Amino acid sequence: MAHVTFSPPYVPPGQVVPQLRDRGYAVLQPNDTALWAGCTLAELQALAQDWDDLPPDDFLKDGGRYRRRRHSCFVVDGDAVQQVPHRAHWQPVEYNALHGGMQRWFAPMKEQAVVLPAWQRLMHAVAGLSQAALASRPERWYIEAHQFRIDTEGGIGRPTPEGAHRDGVDLVAVFLVARHGVKGGETRIFEAAGPNGQRFTLNEPWSLMLLDDARMIHETTPIQPLEEGGGWRDTLVLTCRRAGFQGDGEP
Repeated sequence: MAHVTFSPPYVPPGQVVPQLRDRGYAVLQPNDTALWAGCTLAELQALAQDWDDLPPDDFLKDGGRYRRRRHSCFVVDGDAVQQVPHRAHWQPVEYNALHGGMQRWFAPMKEQAVVLPAWQRLMHAVAGLSQAALASRPERWYIEAHQFRIDTEGGIGRPTPEGAHRDGVDLVAVFLVARHGVKGGETRIFEAAGPNGQRFTLNEPWSLMLLDDARMIHETTPIQPLEEGGGWRDTLVLTCRRAGFQGDGEP
């Protein structure tokens, strides 16, 4: 039986802000992602080497060993980008019923990645988009960066084991970094307060999905191997939030 996929509803970079305001989401193809971020596609691709050295996620409550990740946090205030001291990732159970309420300490991103000009431009791009599309006054933006590898060594990998969800932030940016030897991994987005939705598969490295998190629910379906030896799906997820990081003041 053929595996059916749906093409992403790409928009040009100049339409990202109105699309995000009007529909709550926008999707960019790789060359347009680079243009939107103010760098070259080769500069973005240079970041991808770090995904071959991600430690296991030791917090999966379903007992799986299919996810590897790193996590770091940044603050963008005007033109200034600052990496903050390493901290736990925390979400309330209202947004993550499976892993919410936990202080999850993941290994930090490597310094060799966060000092690259392309990384700094990504920080400015997501903060600038959040400001332009979602804010009515100048804000300081708090960004959590997650490097994920979902593999199929155990037969199946789950990009979103918590199911369809929101993240409790302002903007969510999901970059596909790589896909190798897998099927599945369909992205599904739905209006949180309406009937409309979209389904599509990100296949091209550095294609990008942007979401107004207050308006959109999202999930990604499980992946399965296409051949012996398994495969994987690599993503970079950046969440952008005003008013501080989630978990500030939590025990």
